[in-house]
Amino acid sequence: MTMHVDVMDLMAKLKSSEEAFVLATVVRTVSVTAAKAGAKAIIRPDGTIAAGWIGGGCARGAVLRAATQSLRDGKARLVSIQPGDLLADLGVKPGEAHGGVQFARNMCPSQGTMDVFVEPVLPRPSLIVFGASPVALALAAQARPLGFNVTLAAPADDLVEAPEADHLVDGFTIEPETRGERYLVVSTQGRGDEAALKAAVAAEADYIGFVGSHRKMAALKQELAESGIGPNALDRVKGPAGLDLGAITPEEIALSVLAEIISIRRRGQRGETAQQA
Repeated sequence: MTMHVDVMDLMAKLKSSEEAFVLATVVRTVSVTAAKAGAKAIIRPDGTIAAGWIGGGCARGAVLRAATQSLRDGKARLVSIQPGDLLADLGVKPGEAHGGVQFARNMCPSQGTMDVFVEPVLPRPSLIVFGASPVALALAAQARPLGFNVTLAAPADDLVEAPEADHLVDGFTIEPETRGERYLVVSTQGRGDEAALKAAVAAEADYIGFVGSHRKMAALKQELAESGIGPNALDRVKGPAGLDLGAITPEEIALSVLAEIISIRRRGQRGETAQQA
């Protein structure tokens, strides 16, 4: 019971600090196995078991491999560790996956069967909005219910109301590197456009969008190029940002930008899901 409480406690801490990990849960056992149904373990990205227990070496290797794959592609897996003769009866080989189950061979003398559900727990995608414009504030407000960890970066003097954001940055200076998904939107609308774009293109991001007209975007890119920023960095900026929804109001423009970001995040996932169904 203490082991289980420790797992739950560490899970809460890792989720609070936005750290990636895998929760492995034994969901079924047959015959003799070291761990029983309900046993849990937290696996870090480096392959170490940070808390809990899911059995000895008979199961650990297969589960750790599955955990690494799950952190890489963000998908949960069911791992079935069985004796070689049972795998042969099923017509599968160790390492193969069929019907949503990934099979592995139990090399231990006990020859038991253990099914382990491997679930990646990833940090929330990060959205950094530059600016305090009506569109910027609408972006922050709409993104949080969609599961984004929202940071609003703008000079404090530009804010006339408290934004709905998880974090506030006074100015446009952000961390250049990131551990997970990160999407940047510049919505300064005339108040620090060039400074915000410089900060955005210097940072790692899965998407950089600029809220403004084609003409404004072209002029800013020219100014940034003249200041020494290379074409590869500038080509990362999508401007105007957002899907063409015919948006007019700040809320509609924010919705179009978030729709574009979500389409990038989910690209290919619906097709893969449909094929598996």
